[in-house]
Amino acid sequence: MSIPTELIDGLKARYAEPQRHYHTWGHIEALKRHFDSLKAHWHRPEPVLWALYWHDAIYDPTRPDNEELSAQLLEDEGASHLEAADLAFAAEIIRATAKHDVPDGLSDDDRADLALFLDIDLSILGAPEPVFDQYEVNVRREYAFVPEEVFRAGRAKVLKSFADRPAIYFTEEGRSRWDAQARGNLSRSLAQLAG
Repeated sequence: MSIPTELIDGLKARYAEPQRHYHTWGHIEALKRHFDSLKAHWHRPEPVLWALYWHDAIYDPTRPDNEELSAQLLEDEGASHLEAADLAFAAEIIRATAKHDVPDGLSDDDRADLALFLDIDLSILGAPEPVFDQYEVNVRREYAFVPEEVFRAGRAKVLKSFADRPAIYFTEEGRSRWDAQARGNLSRSLAQLAG
C-alpha cells in the first residue's frame, strides 16, 4: 500500500506553496501518525490513505471549492494506481471534508472509515494548548488578506459550529482522544475572538 514517489514529490511541492501556514506537509504528517496509530480501525485503509495525502492538495484560501478541486486532482493522479471503487471512495472522503459531515448512502464500513477520517482531520482542535494556539496563528496567516473584524466574525462562526455539536467527533476513538481538550480549546479561542 504505497503511493508512487513521483506523486508524493508532486504533493510535497503543492503543500509547500507560500499561501500555506497550517495546510502544509506537516499537517499531512500529523494525520499520517493518527492513521498509523488507528490502523486496527480502518476497513479500507488504502483509499483512506490516498484521501489523506490529497485532501488539501489544492488550497487557495480565497476559493470555496478547494475540496472539490483536490478530489478531482486525486481522481486524475490516482486513476492508474487505484481500483475504480477505491478511487471513488477516496474522492468521496475528500469531498466530505468540505462540510465535515458524513454523507448518506455509504456501507457501514465506509461510513465508519469516513467518520474516523473526519475525526483525525479535526484532531488539531483537541491538540495540547500550545499546538492548538499555533494552529490558530497559522490559520490567521493563511487569511491575512481578510480584515481583522471580518476574520474574527468568520472564524468564530466556524469554531462555534464545531463547539455547538453534541459531539465534535463522530467516533468513539475521536471522542475519547480529543473531545475534552477540543472543548477547552474552542472555548478559549472563541473568548479571544470575542475580546
